[in-house]
Amino acid sequence: MSPTIKVLLAEDQSMVREALAALLGLEDDIEVVAQAARGDEVLAAARAHDVDVALLDIEMPGATGIEAAALLNAELPAVKLVVLTTFGRPGYLRSAMESGADAFLVKDAPAAQLAEAIRKVLAGERVIDPTLAAAALAEGANPLTDREREVLRAAEDGSTNAELAAALHLSQGTVRNYLSTAIQKLAARNRAEAVRIAREKGWL
Repeated sequence: MSPTIKVLLAEDQSMVREALAALLGLEDDIEVVAQAARGDEVLAAARAHDVDVALLDIEMPGATGIEAAALLNAELPAVKLVVLTTFGRPGYLRSAMESGADAFLVKDAPAAQLAEAIRKVLAGERVIDPTLAAAALAEGANPLTDREREVLRAAEDGSTNAELAAALHLSQGTVRNYLSTAIQKLAARNRAEAVRIAREKGWL
């Protein structure tokens, strides 16, 4: 009999997390040995339970699933990473792959499909939801530079250029230039719309 696959399940909604854990627990070769409700709890939980695979929801407090994946990839490279999303945003797929994810699936995929993805990534395969992959290809690459993303993210709370400049250690002119370029690239009318568009596409 093959050894049991030890899984960490990171999901902030307790009902969803417990339902997923129960469904995966029905598989003979999979055991959910650790659960986390926050992205910043993932690394410690993975270390404590010596997990084989981490299932990571994107939207979590503390750190996103993509940030948690990048941290796990750097600190525990042997752990296979499956990123789950409710939102089929094309930019998320690219970000997840860049963070070292081995699989990228929608959260409402059947449990059997998720279990099969866990087995495949452990065997060295990469698993990507075909609909999300097609959407990502159609959307193209993220047009924003790292600095433009950083400034847009900081501007999300409505900070003034002066506040952004102080927070990011940039001049106000530089902040204005980054915002202006980002707004142009996204064909937005203003910074608020630019933030919304970038968020919807998973580019922030």
